[in-house]
Amino acid sequence: MNKIFKLANSIYIIERRIFMKDILNNLNIFLSNLNDFYRKLQNFRWNIKGRNFFTVHSKLEEFYNELNEKIDEIAEHILSLEGQPLGTLKDYLETASITEAKNDKVDSSYIFKELIKDYSTLLQDVKNIKKMADNNSETKTSVLMDEFIEDYTKKIWMLKYSIDN
Repeated sequence: MNKIFKLANSIYIIERRIFMKDILNNLNIFLSNLNDFYRKLQNFRWNIKGRNFFTVHSKLEEFYNELNEKIDEIAEHILSLEGQPLGTLKDYLETASITEAKNDKVDSSYIFKELIKDYSTLLQDVKNIKKMADNNSETKTSVLMDEFIEDYTKKIWMLKYSIDN
């Protein structure tokens, strides 16, 4: 019976290591997307033009200041799981699925459509991480992802209602 217990325990440890590697990889992809999105928000803020300039200019600053805190939160969460957060622009660009903004003047309608797309990408990231965490009883990660899901769902809804049709 002792041999069976040791074997089962060894299997559990191996499975847990595989899961932790996967969850840390997904958290780093999310971290990369957050960092790329942060730069994109700043770029849009610097290049907004049009009738909603003042309102959108301020809102973009609010978004990227908030995002800066979330970047730190995710990096520290990765560290709390004994992982190593990605930390170079090269890493982010190689890992992120969010595309960079061009250095072009853009109006609020274009920005809102891009933000909806990018927040949807981030929402999918956190839903995938939450599912992995739930399937492996990683409560701390799951609860953290709940906060992001609520935030991104609301932002997407608000941005959709801000677009002129």
